[in-house]
Amino acid sequence: MRNIVIVGSGAVAAEVSSYIEDNNKHIPVDDQLQIRGYLEFEENITKYWSRYQFQQPVLGDIHNYQIQENDHFIVGIANIGVRKEMVGYLNKRACKTIDFVHYTSIIATSARIGKGNIIYPHCIVGPNTNIGEHNLLTSYSFVSHDCSLGNFNLFSTSGIGGNVKVGSENFLGIRATILPHVSVGDGNIIQAGMIVDKNLGDGSTIFHRFKEKVIAVRKENDGE
Repeated sequence: MRNIVIVGSGAVAAEVSSYIEDNNKHIPVDDQLQIRGYLEFEENITKYWSRYQFQQPVLGDIHNYQIQENDHFIVGIANIGVRKEMVGYLNKRACKTIDFVHYTSIIATSARIGKGNIIYPHCIVGPNTNIGEHNLLTSYSFVSHDCSLGNFNLFSTSGIGGNVKVGSENFLGIRATILPHVSVGDGNIIQAGMIVDKNLGDGSTIFHRFKEKVIAVRKENDGE
């Protein structure tokens, strides 16, 4: 069993905590994770930590926490920029970050996954994929076969088809999909429901320009 300190105490930290607790019920004791507590700034304790009624305490913030020998860290923060900043602080302090993969997710044996990734329940990572570091895949996300994924990406119940190359620090909203053989650069925002079928460079936002209404017209009955 390894001791875990979660950086952050907001919604993602709450989700990760609950998934760790669930995961522990289904895996051997030696592989289980024991949450020691949370790193949070004082001004956010009431705003976040108190709201989610965590069982473990706030241990301090990322600057003043006294690291224990057996501590391992998970960054439970959705905001890509803040998550990257927190990882930078951990690296400066020589902290050990680890992956978390829920037992219900299917990870191909030929997939290569870097450090610090968080993979929620019911995700799929296909054969011959290469996933970098500190990515967050929420439930039911998928990375198909022969894909390459950089660092600090956030998949929000979204996915990519086969032979897709994705850079770093991209956000994919709910049900966003990148079609097979498409390349996406860095720092893009692909909003919920979008389908990307062409190569995309850096720093773009893909979204619906117009709101559409579907009007149902009742079919007249025959003879009326």
